[in-house]
Amino acid sequence: MRSHLLNETTADLYRRSVTEGVDRVAAKLATTERPHTGISVDELAPVINGIDLDEPLGDATAALDELEDVYLRDAVYFHHPRYLGHLNCPVVIPAVVGEAVLSAVNSSLDTWDQSIGGTLIERRLIEWTARRIGLGEGADGIFTSGGSQSNFHALLLARDEACRIVMKRALDEGTELTKAELLPKLRIFTSEASHFSVQKSAAMLGLGYEAVISVPVDRNRRMDTSVLALELESCAAEGLFPMAVVATAGTTDFGSIDPLPEIARLADEHSAWMHVDAAYGCGLLVSPTRRHLLDGIERADSVTVDYHKSFFQPVSSSAMLVRDRDTLKHATYHADYLNPRRMAEERIPNQVDKSIQTTRRFDALKLWMTLRIMGADGVGSLFDQVVDLAAAGHGIIAADPRFEVVVEPQISTLVFRYLPAGETRADLVDEAQLHARKALFASGEAVVAGTKVDGKQYLKFTLLNPQTTTADIAAVLDLLAAHAEQFLGESLAVHR
Repeated sequence: MRSHLLNETTADLYRRSVTEGVDRVAAKLATTERPHTGISVDELAPVINGIDLDEPLGDATAALDELEDVYLRDAVYFHHPRYLGHLNCPVVIPAVVGEAVLSAVNSSLDTWDQSIGGTLIERRLIEWTARRIGLGEGADGIFTSGGSQSNFHALLLARDEACRIVMKRALDEGTELTKAELLPKLRIFTSEASHFSVQKSAAMLGLGYEAVISVPVDRNRRMDTSVLALELESCAAEGLFPMAVVATAGTTDFGSIDPLPEIARLADEHSAWMHVDAAYGCGLLVSPTRRHLLDGIERADSVTVDYHKSFFQPVSSSAMLVRDRDTLKHATYHADYLNPRRMAEERIPNQVDKSIQTTRRFDALKLWMTLRIMGADGVGSLFDQVVDLAAAGHGIIAADPRFEVVVEPQISTLVFRYLPAGETRADLVDEAQLHARKALFASGEAVVAGTKVDGKQYLKFTLLNPQTTTADIAAVLDLLAAHAEQFLGESLAVHR
C-alpha cells in the first residue's frame, strides 16, 4: 500500500494519475451541453449505495470509470451559461492550478513550521485585500472556509470587544459587571434581507436569535437607515447595548448594497461595531468601473469577502478582515504543543493565533496564482461583465408582459415572477413559480433559484458567468413560462 503514498518514489504515478483525472474532467467540460442531466435522487442513490467500499478497485483508471457513473456524468456544472442558480461562479484556470498544487503539497496554515512560505503568501493577500477595502495600516485578517464562518468570526470579535468596552466603562464608574450579566443585553442590527448566518451566529455566540434586530428595507431592498436610527435609540433607552450593526454589500436574494456611509455614521454615533458582509459584492473591489458602489466600506470594523463568489475562485476561498489587528486577540489561544506564547515573543508568524480554525487549507494560493497570472483588473473585468449582463437582463424581463421584476439590480441578481395572462388564484400563481423551477431543473436544460418576497414565491437568476448571454436569459424565460403555463392549464382543467 506504500505505493499509493505521494513521495519521491511515486512521483511518476502521481503525474500519470492526476493527468488521467484532469483529462476526464477536461473531456467532460468540453462536451457538456446542459448544466446537469436532470437525474433524480431516487435514480442515483441506489447506484452509490450499492458500491461496496470495503472492496477497492485497485487503480485510478477503474476508480475514474466508476466516478463517471456516480459523479462526473450527473454533476451540476457551474461553467455552463444556463446555470443561473445560486452564488456559484465558474472558476478561472490559474486558481485550479493553485488548487492542484496546494492539495499535493498539503500545507496546513496554522503554524509557521507547517506552512513556510504559505503563511507569508496568505498574509500578503490579506494586506492586499485590506488595502483594496481601505481599512488602514492597522488592518489584518484571516482566510476562512466561507462567508458564514467569516460572519461568525467577525461577530465573535464584536461581542468580545463590546464586552471589554462596556465592562471597563462600568468599572470606571464604580460598578463591576460580569460577562454573563452583559451578554443578554447585547443587540445586533441587520437588515431583513441580510444573510441567515447573522442570526445563526448570534445563537452560536450565546446571545440567542432574539438578540438580532431585523431592520426593514426600502423599495430597493436596502437597509432603511431611518428605521435603524430609531432602533439604535430605542436600544439605548431600554438599557441595552448595540453590539454590532451588520451591513450587507450584496444581499443573497437581490444583490442590494446597504447605504454604507450612513450606516457607518450611525454605528459610530452609538459606539457599535460595524461589520460589512461583502461576501457577494467583494468583486467590486477589483471592478475597473464600479468600485464606488462600495464607498463607505472603508469605515467598517470588519469585512467578509468571498473570493469563491465574485473572484471566480474554487470553493473554498473566503476571508474576514478587521480594521484593528489587536481585536483578533479575542480568538487567540496559546497551546504548548502548537503555538506557545514564546513564539509570539520571538515574532514567529503563526496564523492559528488569529483563526477560529486550527488545521486549515492553503486556500490563499488559488487567489495568489490568479492575481499573478490574470491580475486584479482581469478578475474585475469579468465581474463587470456579469453586472452589465444583469442590467441587460433586467431590461428583457421588465419588457416581457409574462413577468414582473422586483428591483433594478445593483450587482448581478434578478428576482422576478411569472404572471399569468388571465385572472388566477394567488395560491396557484405561487405554485406555478415552484413548479416551473422544479420542472426546469428536472429537465436539466437550465438551473434557476427561487425565493420569497413579501410572502410570495419568486424566481431568481444569479448571474456570475461571463459566458452567459442575453439570448440565454431569453431562452430560459421562455422555458420557465412554458412550464408555468402548462401547470396552470392542467390545474385549471382539474378545477373546472
